[in-house]
Parts: sequence; structure tokens; C-alpha cells
Amino acid sequence: MQRINLKKLFAAFKTDYRIITGCIIAFLMLLLSYLLTLLSNRQLITQIERVNHTNKVISDLEALLSSVKDGETGLRGFIASKDTVFLAPFYKSLLHTDRMHKSIASQTQQNIKLQQSLATLHRLIEEKYNNIQRARSHFIKTGYQVDSVLVNYIYAGKNTMDSLRLLVAEMQQQEKTQLYNNVLQVQRKYAAINSIVITSLVLAFIFAGFGVVTFFRETRARQFADKKVEEYQQQLQQQIEELDQANKELIEIRREEKFASTGRIARMIAHEVRNPLTNIDLALAQIKDELKKENDDTDFLFDIVKRNSNRINQLITELLNATRIEDLQLKTTSLNQLLDEAVAQAKDRIELDNIKLVKNYTRQACDIQVDEEKIKIAFLNILINGIEAMKDTAQPVLHINTYSNGKQCAVTFTDNGIGMDAVALSKLFEAYYSTKPNGNGLGLTNTQNIVLNHKGSIAVESKPGKGSSFTLTFSCSV
Repeated sequence: MQRINLKKLFAAFKTDYRIITGCIIAFLMLLLSYLLTLLSNRQLITQIERVNHTNKVISDLEALLSSVKDGETGLRGFIASKDTVFLAPFYKSLLHTDRMHKSIASQTQQNIKLQQSLATLHRLIEEKYNNIQRARSHFIKTGYQVDSVLVNYIYAGKNTMDSLRLLVAEMQQQEKTQLYNNVLQVQRKYAAINSIVITSLVLAFIFAGFGVVTFFRETRARQFADKKVEEYQQQLQQQIEELDQANKELIEIRREEKFASTGRIARMIAHEVRNPLTNIDLALAQIKDELKKENDDTDFLFDIVKRNSNRINQLITELLNATRIEDLQLKTTSLNQLLDEAVAQAKDRIELDNIKLVKNYTRQACDIQVDEEKIKIAFLNILINGIEAMKDTAQPVLHINTYSNGKQCAVTFTDNGIGMDAVALSKLFEAYYSTKPNGNGLGLTNTQNIVLNHKGSIAVESKPGKGSSFTLTFSCSV
């Protein structure tokens, strides 16, 4: 009995020993594989760095040649236009070329052959710039006249430029050859790494088979949950967008209803006020005719009454003009062209206030059917509003952007002025509401009237101290 137990114990120990030995061997193999992979990865990174270095040298050589071309282009522009502004690229290229040459030299210190070529390249560049300097000086000295000497300078510069191109091409070819060799080395290393990785995966699969099944099961459950969360987020985002769109439409409807109500009130006031105002004028004229005696004080008082009567009549007329539905002379025209014409009318104000104007027009067809003069009035009102909002801005900038989606054309005016709070935004298009000391509060009311008469829409975004943005949208002309 005791002997049998010893045999079983020995057999169990032998089995455990094999398992332990197998695990140790497997662990050592995995460790060896990972160490080899780490070593190979380091070598691969080194090769990749060499490839990147070669690509950068090739790119820098091309940039160096392009910089020299800029200097040559500047000279040609100067000779063609006789304007020294074209020499700016030449002076800029002087500094850029020197920096690029030093950068390439520092990158290729270990490449003796390329260093020798760089020395020749530096000499040719100096020769090229000296030729440009001499040509420029001679052109100025001869009173901007093109003579045989200048032509010789130009031909000499061309020859030097051809030599530069040839030399740069040779240097790039050297680097490309080096790049090809590096790529071959990378491919060999990559093949070796693949073998090591495959071996490691096979060993890992043997010892992690049971864990893989559990992992995939949990992964599927997690993916299913993530998909549900993503679907819920998409639905939530869609609902937010729909709610935002509905809110914008509601604001637009309220604005149109408010505008229509203002128009009705304006017409009612005009009717109710003009009738007694006419009677006042008639009575005033009758009283003045019946007075027999000339009296300067009486005439002065009559004039006061008459002027104020005219003023009341003028205010009523302006209010009606700002809220009435007008007959439009529709014409298909380019939105970008209308904007340029409106900007031209405000050019003096823009230059006087040192405002930087940034125009970003769409290149797509953006034609709209509008009354050109009235739309330009609307654009001009918004431009003037933005200019006046930037009176106290240190660096005023006015952006004008246009865009089209095929069905609608839109323009956005954005300034960096004082901006508006929520109260000012809610009253912005109300008649006679103005934050300007001398404003009559009808400019933006008239602008809204013009846009709405064209079946367009106008939206405003603004924050105090952050500027304002006006967006006008019209239907594209089919």
C-alpha cells in the first residue's frame, strides 16, 4: 500500500514538474520573443527616422530652390513694374535661403559627399543673389531702362539658376537612392518582426485560449451596450437639433408677427395723426392770413409751429417707409457683386475709422432675385451699424462671408465691436429703438422690412464685448 502511494506521488510530482517546466519554457519563449520584438522595434524606429530624415532633406532642398526662385521672381516683377514692392520677396528669400542652407548642412554632417555638394550650392546661391543685386542696382542707375547690360545680367542669372536646379536635382537623387536603400532595410526588418510577432501570437493563443472566449463574450456585450448608447446619443442630438431649429423658426415667426403688428400700428398712427395734423396746418394758414398787423414775434411762433408740424409728418413718413410692403423691381444678380457695391459706398467710413475689412466670398454661383437698390440699402445699414459699434475698438475688424447650399444664399456681417445684451437683441428691430445718441431707431427696422419683403430672413447673434453677427438669407435664383 505504501509503495503504491509512493508511485502515485512520484507520478503526480512528475506531472506537475512537466507542467511547471512547460510553463517556464513557454514563459521564457514569450520573454525571448518580446525581447527580440523590442530590439527589432528599436531598429525599425531607427530605420524610420532615417527615412524621415531623407524625406526632410529632399523637401528642404526643394524649399531652398523655391526660395531662390522667389528672389528671381521679385527681380522680374521689379523690372516689369518698376515698383520696389516686388523686391520684398527677394529680401525675404535672402534670409530664408540662408536659414534653409544652414539647416540642411546641420542635417547632413555625416554625409561628406552631400556636404561637398552643399558647398558648391552655397557658392551658386551667392552668385545668384549677387547677380540679382547687380541687376537691380544697374536698373535703378539707368533710370529703369532695360539695356544690353541688364539683359546680360538676366541671362547670367538664368545660367546660374539652371546650374542650381541641376545640382539640387543631383543632391535629391542621392538622397532618393539613400531612401531606397533605407526602405529595403525597413522591409527586411519588418519581415523579421512579422515572424517574431506570429510566433508570439501562437504561443499566447495556446495559453490564453480560454481567456479569449470570455474576452470576446464580454466584448460583444460591451459593443452591444456601446451601440445602444451611441444610438441614444444620436437620437438625443437629433432631438436637440430639431428643437433648436424649431426655436429658430418660432423666433422668426414671432419676429415677422411683431413686424406686421408694428406696420399695422404705424399705419393706424399715421392715419389718426395726419388728419388732425392737416387740420392744424390749414387752421394755422388761415390764422396767419387773417392777422392784419405784421408782427415778428407772431411770425416766429408760426414758424415754430410749422417746423414741428413738418417734423411730425416726416417722422410718420419715415415710420411708414420702414414698415410698408413695397413694390420691388426684381432682377437676378450676384450677391457678391451687390456686397462689393455696398462696401464701395461705405469705403470712406471704413478707411476713416481704420477698419480692417476681411471678405470671404463663396466661389459657388450665388445669384439672387432682388431689388438691387433696396438690398444695397439693407447691406449699407448693417455695415454702418457695425462701423459705429467698433468706434472704441482698438483693432476693429469687419468680416463679410457669403455661402450657398444650392437652395439658399446667405451673407454674414461680423464685427468685433461692443456687442449687445439680451435686452438690446430683443428690441433690435423695433421702430425708434436705438442705443446711438443721434440714431432715429429706424435703420434696422427698414433693413428688416427690405429683407422680409424679399421673402428672406435676418438673424442676429451678439454678446456684450464680443461683437455682433448679422446673417441675411435669400432664396437662390433658379
